[in-house]
Parts: sequence; structure tokens; C-alpha cells
Amino acid sequence: MSSPILLAYDFDGEGGGKSVSDKAIARELKKKNLAWVHLDLNHPDTKEWLDREISYLDPFVVDALLADETRPRIAEIGDGAIIILRGVNLNENADPEDMVSIRMWVDNERIISVQRRKLQAVLDLEDRLKAGKGPRNSGQFLNMLLSCLSDRMAPVLLELDEATDDVEEQILDNPDTAFREKIIDIRKEAIILRRYMAPQKDAIGQLRLAEFTWLDPGQKRHLQENYDHSMRYVEDLDAIRERAQIVKDELANIIADRLNRNLYVLSVIAAIFLPLGFLTGLLGINVGGIPGSEDPYAFFVFCGMLIILVIIQILLFKKLKWF
Repeated sequence: MSSPILLAYDFDGEGGGKSVSDKAIARELKKKNLAWVHLDLNHPDTKEWLDREISYLDPFVVDALLADETRPRIAEIGDGAIIILRGVNLNENADPEDMVSIRMWVDNERIISVQRRKLQAVLDLEDRLKAGKGPRNSGQFLNMLLSCLSDRMAPVLLELDEATDDVEEQILDNPDTAFREKIIDIRKEAIILRRYMAPQKDAIGQLRLAEFTWLDPGQKRHLQENYDHSMRYVEDLDAIRERAQIVKDELANIIADRLNRNLYVLSVIAAIFLPLGFLTGLLGINVGGIPGSEDPYAFFVFCGMLIILVIIQILLFKKLKWF
């Protein structure tokens, strides 16, 4: 049967690490040197493995790692922490705003992480380890993971910002109700991304203030940088959401102005033809005594009167500044 372990590494303290077997990683997690195991939360044996191999940790840790619904947060327990983060979903046929969670227990000697879906930032971190440019300790691991999450987030926000610019430009050039759905999609994506990025920013802010032995001043400065990146992303999402709302309002105003203008033209036309229709209707009734019924030139005279009436109406409307 397949193993619940996706990745298992023993760090060398110099930026590299060696992959270890599923059986060996349980022993490495109990030693003083830093080791990392990454588990598949969808595997049926994951809970059993956690209960068996990390029973020396607080039971709350396992419950937090296996929780069904999670939001980015940090919970300090002694010299370790439960850290839950989210990254954009870059899997095939997936929406980026459907963010993927990674749940971790981090202390000075061990890193235990689990995921339900593939997270590209984890694979980026593994590539750095293989190249000998990975983390040397737990503090660097967290900072590198946050940097990888941030690097994957930046293109998504850039694409969302450019989509907002495109819609805004198209609406100014050619306002159309077809753009409403696109505006709604942009705003919806920004709202969903912010739902997770805002608490993630707060979690990073809490982490940089924590007093862990494995977070030295240098690592806290890096956490400050990651916090600033998260803050900027949240502000960008707020700006995109507000811009999308402004564009939507502008589109509604343009469409309303166009409708009002059309209704105004129809009203003017109706006002012009109202007396004309009254007169033609009055003279078209089939009763005796209709003026000019016996005169061969009466029709032309009547048409001339109608033309004069229209001219008088137009001059009156212009004087009243109706058009």
C-alpha cells in the first residue's frame, strides 16, 4: 500500500538535505538535528501515522493538523508552533483563488507538515534543498516557504490587476452590459483571495513577534519583509476590489445615461407627434361636416399646416432648451 509520506528530509545545516526513507524519518524527527516530513492528508493512514510517530507532542497538534476547515493562523505551544498558511492554487484546471492550505508543526528539531492538494511552493522548497540552497534551520525554512508562497502569489495578483485595467479601458471605449459578468468575476476573485491573505498577514505578524529559540533577530527581519509583502498584497486586493466596484458603477451610470438619453429622444418625438396625431385623428373620423372634404386642395393645405406646426414646436422646444 502507498505511504502517506510525500517528502522526508534530514537537513545538513548547510542549506542541503538528504531524502530519507519512510521508516527512518520517524527516528530523525526525534533527534536534535532538523528533519522535515510532509504528509498527504487525503491518505487513510495519515492520522494513524501521526498518532503513532509524534505521540510525544501535545494531542492538540495532531487535531490541528487534521482539521477539516482551516484559516491561516499560528498557535504557540512551548517552543513550537502550529502554523497554517495558504498558497494560490496553481494545479491544472483549478482556480487560483481556491487557495491550498499547508498545516505545520514547527520547532527547533522537527517540521511536520500536511496538505490536501499539491502546493507548488512546497516543491519549490524541495528544489532548493536538492540544490544545496535550502534552509539551514526552522526559521529559515519558514521564511523560505513564505517567500515561495509570495513568489507564486505575485503573478496572480498582477494578472488580476491587468484584467481590471483591460475591463476599465474597454468600458470607457465601448460600454456594454456584457462586461458586467467579467467585473463580477474579478471582484469575486479579489474577495476570496483577501479572505485568506488578511489572516495570513496577521499570522506572519504574530510569528515575527514570537519568542522562539529558533527565531534569531536575522530571521525576524526576514519575517518582517514577508509581513510587508503580505500587507502589500492585501492592500492590492483591496484596491482591485474597489476599482472593480468603481468600474461597475461607472458602467451602470453610462448605461443609465444612454437609456435616459434614448427615453428623452423618444419623449421629444412623442411630444412633436402628439398634436399631429390629434389633428389627423380628429379629421379622420367618419362623420359629416369635416372641413375641406369637398375641396381638392384641402389635403395639401392641411399638410402645410402640419409642417408649420412642427416648425413652431421645434422652435418652442429650443427656446425651452428641451434639446
